[in-house]
Amino acid sequence: MVYSKIPLAQTVVQLCKLKNIKHIVISPGSRNAPLTIGFTNDDYFSCYSIVDERCAAFFALGMAQQTKETVAVVCTSGSALLNYYPAIAEAFYSDIPLVVLSADRPKHLINIGDGQTINQKNVFENHILYAANLKLDLKDESNLPKKDELPIFKNLENKLERILGLQQGIQSFNETEINTALNLAKLKKGPVHINIPFDEPLYGLTETLTVKPKIDLLERIVSKIDESELDDCVDEWFVAKRKLILVGVLEPNSIEQKLLEELADDDGVLVFTETTSNLHHPNFFPSIDKMIAPLSEAEIKTLQPDILVTFGGMIVSKKIKAFLRTHKPKQHWHIDEKRANDTFFCLTKHLEVTPNQFFSEFLSKITHVAKSPYFDSWTLVKKHRRKKHMEYMKEIPFSDFKVFNDLLKAIPNKTILQLGNSSAIRYTQLFKLNSSLEVFCNRGTSGIDGSTSTAIGCAVAANKQTTFITGDLSFFYDSNALWNNYIPNTFRIIVINNQGGGIFRILPGHKNTDNFDHYFETTHQLTAKHLCKMYDFEYSKASNEAELTICLNEFYKSSNSPKLLEVFTPRTENDNILLDYFNYIK
Repeated sequence: MVYSKIPLAQTVVQLCKLKNIKHIVISPGSRNAPLTIGFTNDDYFSCYSIVDERCAAFFALGMAQQTKETVAVVCTSGSALLNYYPAIAEAFYSDIPLVVLSADRPKHLINIGDGQTINQKNVFENHILYAANLKLDLKDESNLPKKDELPIFKNLENKLERILGLQQGIQSFNETEINTALNLAKLKKGPVHINIPFDEPLYGLTETLTVKPKIDLLERIVSKIDESELDDCVDEWFVAKRKLILVGVLEPNSIEQKLLEELADDDGVLVFTETTSNLHHPNFFPSIDKMIAPLSEAEIKTLQPDILVTFGGMIVSKKIKAFLRTHKPKQHWHIDEKRANDTFFCLTKHLEVTPNQFFSEFLSKITHVAKSPYFDSWTLVKKHRRKKHMEYMKEIPFSDFKVFNDLLKAIPNKTILQLGNSSAIRYTQLFKLNSSLEVFCNRGTSGIDGSTSTAIGCAVAANKQTTFITGDLSFFYDSNALWNNYIPNTFRIIVINNQGGGIFRILPGHKNTDNFDHYFETTHQLTAKHLCKMYDFEYSKASNEAELTICLNEFYKSSNSPKLLEVFTPRTENDNILLDYFNYIK
């Protein structure tokens, strides 16, 4: 086997292998050549070459999201590293394990005017679990030709360190830092940054490993709930008549079904689920905005819970946030091993265990609860809303809303649905989804910048039919995502093209002015057709319901290339159709 000649590169690669980090996403460069040589010459690793670092990082995030394992990204020095930042922030807030391996120049070549050189140390400090800044290997100057000699001060420094035997100390320091970073990425589920200085020559090869790094084993500590705190929760639950459970982003199949059944049987409990929760039960309340948006002030007060219990990741619905911030529960418990966001400004308990662990212990202590009409009364509201929803869908013309109704029905069973942010996720939230689908969306930061890349990474890692639904601005913003040699033929993209940022027409603002059109909605006449030709996607389009029906009949049939369906909707009508909906379903 061929290795890089540089001991530090060998150390990084070997420790990644020992930690079972298999997927490596590499962006081209020269300074990272020692790492690229090490990873690509070892059959243990699955390596992917993606030029655009922003796309590469989101692609890796999509892979980690599906495999639930750490994925590494590798880049050269300089601004290349900064392009990882949007995905790093998303991984940080979505609890996804990523390892950033950035090559760097030696200290004495930083801040002297060399190209592709920035201050890389701790560059992600606000959105990273750990930053490991490694030390440069000492250089064997006896093998250097005269022209490659180091500056005098560097020669003296190296000779002194060699005399003191510090190379061994440097190796030990680097191994400790790498182990710490890799362990935290896996244990704490989040991004870490390992900054790795390399000196030239960068392309030297050897067939012999010169280092044997030691592995620090993971010390996984199982969290336990405090018994007295659990008893307090039980006592409070007994007397509360209105208990609202709100579930954010969750991985599919992450909650035991028997626990869901017990929660669903309590007549004092409402379980509000978001599309991204991947939780389904006939007694649960999906489509939160559909439930609460039309409520009068008097009705809202009857919904106000005594106890609010939340778990899962970020909440999409702005309406549920506004409701709970204005009509605060007496208590808010959040269940999460890692963090508790005070989203509604009334957090009273952070239960630092998994939802499964909490509910299995908690529900076993619940022998009886106060009788309550809470569930029955709101079930009647839910039935009314669904009836009015179906009536409205039959009345409206071709529009964003109508398109989502048709698209969500067409997605094949037991497949993955990836959603873009902004309008795409919000429209989807208004529909009752097929419970066999696995739903994902980048809700950590809720940005539009890497949704396509994430969906592609997901499709590659999951090896399962994946559909990605996105808006036009989000798609064009991340169009470099298609510059990717690994996209499976089963991958499907649906672009809702309403010729601009349609969500801005729904938000309060002065519509239909030159200023609004140009700077907010950012109207355009772009289509995805030429991108599909460039990247070998099978392209189809629809501008009315009949065309959409024809396209969807063919869209999920097997093909020799991935497919993209572009649906054109009426820019100036979509917002009114959606806003009128909430009045209609009252």
